[in-house]
Amino acid sequence: MANVVLLHGWGMNQGIWQMQKETLEKHSEHTFITLNLPGFGGNQFDDTKQYQLENVTHQLSQEIEDNSVLVAWSLSGLIALKMAELYPSKVKQIILIASTPFFASNDEWRGIDEKVLDTFMSQLSKDHKKTVERFLAIQAMGSEHAKQDIKEIKSLLAAYPDAQPIALSGGLEILKNDDLRELFATIEVPISGVFGRLDSLVPVKSVLKMQQLNAHFKADILPKASHAPFISHPQEFTNLLLSHIEN
Repeated sequence: MANVVLLHGWGMNQGIWQMQKETLEKHSEHTFITLNLPGFGGNQFDDTKQYQLENVTHQLSQEIEDNSVLVAWSLSGLIALKMAELYPSKVKQIILIASTPFFASNDEWRGIDEKVLDTFMSQLSKDHKKTVERFLAIQAMGSEHAKQDIKEIKSLLAAYPDAQPIALSGGLEILKNDDLRELFATIEVPISGVFGRLDSLVPVKSVLKMQQLNAHFKADILPKASHAPFISHPQEFTNLLLSHIEN
């Protein structure tokens, strides 16, 4: 059985996975572990360092056992890819959840419009809690009971301390600037993904580009899900995720 690490996205903490973790444990003998990314949920990031992908990956690597399956949602997909490059013994397999090796949008790649990220950066400096709440509302898009989902998510996230400002701003910079497409194309560990067709942050067109970059990349797309398929469509997501995990 596999040691499966569930990693959250920007502005969140490990509480986001709580409901899904309980469901997964009922349907599988794998060991499921949730972790807070550095700077989130009380996992203090050393703010004498810059919040850059390599520094974040190094700190997180100290909490991950060798031969782990990394289930990486959104921002944490970049960290999982970097982990496989810098600490290959830690990573047995990567399963990306609504994540991509490059989040920004340009002429040849569909992603998050630079203006959207700049707006988040601007709002973050004024009121980081409201900015995170706005981002949270995006996560439940596609759910038939989005308001209830958001309410439950807020209560789960509230069980952990707020994110450090350096992690919020630094995380947005990583989303805006880091490009790991070359690494994604050549990565040797098994890699696959689960996506939502309605996701505006990781559009389906970018998933098709990922398949062109890496012929071994297997992707499943939930037709009515958005950026957080494990929230909006928990049962379908559970079935897909378990089918992706290699024993």
